[in-house]
Amino acid sequence: MKYEAVIGLEVHLHLKTKTKAFCGCSTEFGNQPNSQTCPVCLGLPGSLPVLNKRALELAIKVALALNCKVREYTKFDRKNYFYPDLPKNYQISQYDLALSQEGYLDINPEGKIKRIGILRVHMEEDAGKLIHKDQVSLVDFNRSGVPLLEIVTKPDINSPQEAYEYLTALKSILEYLEVSDCDMEKGSLRCDANISLKAAGAKGLGVKTELKNMNSFKGVRDALTYEIQRQAGLLERGQKLAQETRLWDAEKSLTVLMRTKEEAQDYRYFPEPDLAPFIITKDKVEEVRSAITELPQEKLARFMREYNLAEYEAKILTASRKDADYAEDCIKKYPAEDKKTIVNWLIGPVLSEANTQNCAPSELKIPGGNAELIKLAKLAEEGKVSHLAAKAVFNESITTGRPASEIIQEKNLYQVSDSASLEATAEEVIKENSGPAGDYRAGKENALMFLVGQAMKKTKGKANPKLMQEIFKRRLPRCVRE
Repeated sequence: MKYEAVIGLEVHLHLKTKTKAFCGCSTEFGNQPNSQTCPVCLGLPGSLPVLNKRALELAIKVALALNCKVREYTKFDRKNYFYPDLPKNYQISQYDLALSQEGYLDINPEGKIKRIGILRVHMEEDAGKLIHKDQVSLVDFNRSGVPLLEIVTKPDINSPQEAYEYLTALKSILEYLEVSDCDMEKGSLRCDANISLKAAGAKGLGVKTELKNMNSFKGVRDALTYEIQRQAGLLERGQKLAQETRLWDAEKSLTVLMRTKEEAQDYRYFPEPDLAPFIITKDKVEEVRSAITELPQEKLARFMREYNLAEYEAKILTASRKDADYAEDCIKKYPAEDKKTIVNWLIGPVLSEANTQNCAPSELKIPGGNAELIKLAKLAEEGKVSHLAAKAVFNESITTGRPASEIIQEKNLYQVSDSASLEATAEEVIKENSGPAGDYRAGKENALMFLVGQAMKKTKGKANPKLMQEIFKRRLPRCVRE
């Protein structure tokens, strides 16, 4: 390609605290507009901020999980700008002495490990929310002051797909840490992207464009793809790029100019005078580190090692912490040394049904819970119920709310595995289908499945097909020469 894309991402994350970053107002989502405000988060004269201890601990937790160095000495700053949803006309943030820096997150594009550098992870407060309706704009300050974490990458990302994979991996870690609900629809996780193009092989960077208003990871990928094409087109025509902020219009699939980009000096940063600097001791850091449980990549590797899973199987099962815990509970309780059967059920029928109901596998309401799922999978593995019947029973169980064992009993779906009975059935089928029987003996493999199918018809689907195959093979020795 003639140009190379250089991309950096800024993720803004609501931390899961009961109260705001610097006051005691609730952070609960969806309440009456402007019902969760006070003089502090509204910036009224005489009010003083006090840092939320829980927010600081969660921020340190994220920094450590992203392999960042946590500063011993950190402070807050005022980022000054005017916008209608910013009641104080400044945002309490961090500038030159951020909470942490120099981290990384590994992704795996095209089967190769790529390390994305984390420039910094720092704390700040969120602004309010503007609602544009008809000819007026309304403002809700409930979100103003909610503790926010900003995770900024180095410009190490070189394609929209890499950006997508980074965001997916980051979200998985954040969910495992339980520091946020990561709900993009609620605004709990938001992402801005910085992108520039440079001539292939060039050392310098091109003119940067900031992209906003992307409410999904797919939206980030689509916006970056469009912006690469837009910037390349301008450069090909000999036009100069301007540093600007652009909005992503998902309906029209294009970016539109929002404003020319401000520089850091435009925000007139200075130390927050109402908050003293903070000393974060090594003991505090180690206390937080000890509370970090198994992270996605660690759990993925352990699942592959302990349960003999392929990577793609382990990735599905460990996609989220809740799903991983749910899957491991089923795997551990499955009464067999080989766990392949229950794994196939988890990544097959269970995942399929969860996708149909638009929920996570761990949220799927299975009548009778894990015990019924395990029992059903075991019946299918032992051949007591056919795999086809077992899957149909599972779907019916989810739909009707009745346990699978009850449905099997009621419909008498247990397979016939009695040798004498199956031998008699095989004898009848061979007599009635001498032609296909002769074809199989002559070497036509497909004829065997025809005979099994006839046996299944005679027994109304209750014959064990695996045993029927064995019986036919024994009764019809091959006469074809090798």
